[in-house]
Amino acid sequence: MQTWLLILGMAVITFAIRYSLFAWPDLRFPPLVRQGLHYVPTAVLTAIVVPGMLMPDGRHLALALDNAYLLAGLATILIAALSRHLLATILGGLSIFFLLRWALGQLPL
Repeated sequence: MQTWLLILGMAVITFAIRYSLFAWPDLRFPPLVRQGLHYVPTAVLTAIVVPGMLMPDGRHLALALDNAYLLAGLATILIAALSRHLLATILGGLSIFFLLRWALGQLPL
């Protein structure tokens, strides 16, 4: 029963937050809040990606040179900084990741 109440509570909170923007369409945020909201996507993506790069098994920190996730992630950051092109970043990062996995003998065949 507690699980269902938790799910219902999360649904109500999510609905209330999203509906509030429709209920008060003239709501304007202060400049400081708008500036802070600008960084939310970067912060969320970083919070999702970095743990996978640093702990690919989900338990142990892997900062060695045989961590293809970490090496490919750093290379992808470099590609993004140099090219400023989303498709080049995605394709370059995936290519480097799979080449590293192949080179390190980590691809299951």
